[in-house]
Parts: sequence; structure tokens; C-alpha cells
Amino acid sequence: MKIAILGRKDTWYTNALQSAFRNKNIEAPCFPITSLTASVGTGKYLSSSENRLEAYDVILVRAIPSGSLEQVIYRMDALHRLENLGVKVINSAETIERGVDKYYTLTRMEDLGIRVPETIVTERFDDAVAAFDELGRDVIVKPLFGSEGKGMVRVTDKDTAYRIFRAIEMGRYIFYIQRYIPHNNNDYRVFIIGGKVAAAMIRRGTDWKCNIANGADAEPFKPDSVISDISIKAAEVLKADYAGVDIMPGEDGTNYLIEVNSIPGWRGLEKATGFDAASHIVDYVLNKYNS
Repeated sequence: MKIAILGRKDTWYTNALQSAFRNKNIEAPCFPITSLTASVGTGKYLSSSENRLEAYDVILVRAIPSGSLEQVIYRMDALHRLENLGVKVINSAETIERGVDKYYTLTRMEDLGIRVPETIVTERFDDAVAAFDELGRDVIVKPLFGSEGKGMVRVTDKDTAYRIFRAIEMGRYIFYIQRYIPHNNNDYRVFIIGGKVAAAMIRRGTDWKCNIANGADAEPFKPDSVISDISIKAAEVLKADYAGVDIMPGEDGTNYLIEVNSIPGWRGLEKATGFDAASHIVDYVLNKYNS
């Protein structure tokens, strides 16, 4: 079975996956997705450093860096092309596209009856200002695409909101505004593999951001049936082979789904719980796709 990783070489995550595959006597080379060259009408399809990716049985996507709209679209087109050629891409191009889009993810969750934060998304400055008032003048402004809490701002002052919204307008970005939910600076990360809860942790932030990348501490967490069901449904609706589901416990006892990560990290999870996600992902891939 031929397997490759799309990501950055010699990172902690890539090394962990390659080591887990090596324990199964499989060498899994890593190719940056930015190195792909596509061909049409030439008899060749997709290559990286002379390696033809359509020759692999499975491509495990570990990282897709930010870039221009054209670059991002091309990279996703390349993943779709590999799938059309019969290569199993994990997570799939569709899953990654849907998971990275916070608005789309929340709409799907709401359609399932899962509680999500009150959110207003718009392109118009005036509508954003109105949303600030409507959501109680205590909001989180987020980038539509993003991870690790980067670019998130809590806004409680109308003049500050005005300046931030003008900056967003000038950059031609989307206004993505959520009501702030009091949560004791805690949230849950539930790691799903193959439609099952594999591990979970509770993250305790020093402020309202609970991301490990922002300095939050973490400890093992055993989700109850409600949180488990929410997490499993969230991963299932995005057709994710594996996913990191973020759930915020409100002070009122309501569990709010915040987002679903389709290329989730697990370094903090492993440190907090001892769970070897790389080995479990590798086992899942080999059991499902090694035909």
C-alpha cells in the first residue's frame, strides 16, 4: 500500500505520522501541497518533485497553508483531481472545504438541531454595526477562515467596533460576528476517528480564548452522551474520517458547538491525555483502505 502525506516536512505532526506508518513497515513520504504541478492532456496528472501522486493509494492531508484565493482554489482542485483518479484523500477535499468555512459548518450544525452561538454574517458595514447592537454589544469578531484562535477579537465598545468593522470593510473581508458566551474560560476538544470518540480534553484558558496555542492548559475529559453525540454528528455531517470538534459549555448549562476542525492538531491533546492520535489515525487508515 502506497501512502503519502501532504504537509510540511520535518514538523512534529509529519514526523509522528511517518513514525506510526514506519511501525507498520510503510514509508510515507511528505510533499508540500505548494509543490504540486498539475498537467492536463499530457498523460501526466499531478506530481511533486518528479513523484506522481496519482500512483499513491492514500494521501493524508496534514497542512494546507494560507494563500491567495487562486492558490487555495488550485490546491483544493488538486485534491479533487486526485480523488477523481481513485486516490483516497483523508480528509476529503469536500470535508476540508466545508470544515474550514465557519459559516457553512454552523449552518449544517443548526440544521441538525445542534445548539450554536448566535451569529451574524454579512458583507455590509452598516449591517455589522447593527449586528453588534443586536447581539448585546459583547461579541466575538472572527475571520471566516482561520484556526487556533488567530484573528479573533472580543469587542464590547461601540467605538472600537466601528474602527474594527471599518478595517474589515477596507480589507474586503466578511463580517463574522458571534454573541459572546460566558464560559468560565473553558471549552472541550473532542477528537473523533472513524465516527467514534477517540479522546477528549477540557481546555482552561487564562482569558476567554481557550486555544492551546494561546497558552491554555488542558487535562483529560470524559464526555457524556450529549457531548459525544454532538461531536459524532458534527464529524459525520462533514464526512470527516477524523476531526477535532470544539464545544463550549455555557454558564447556563448549554453546550454550544463552536467549530469542527477538518485538519485538527493533536499535540496538546496528546500532552494532556497521553492519547497517541498519529498511531490511531494510521490504524484507521490501514483498516479502512488497505484492500
